[in-house]
Amino acid sequence: MAISYNNLWKLLIDKEMNKGDLCNKANISKGTMAKMTNNEPVTLTVIEKICDVLQCDIGDVVQITNVNKDRR
Repeated sequence: MAISYNNLWKLLIDKEMNKGDLCNKANISKGTMAKMTNNEPVTLTVIEKICDVLQCDIGDVVQITNVNKDRR
């Protein structure tokens, strides 16, 4: 299993926001944003803050992909 935040990056484009704007509005650190940029896991608290700022659902932010399926 792997985490992907591609949905979030697309949503930011649609809302004409950049990662820095999101960090400021959601009160999350640049280190946390760097983790997300590298598709690393972050806490649900962070995802909740992002969903609140963007007025969206968790599925609009993060996606779980099955890497084992892709390797077959």
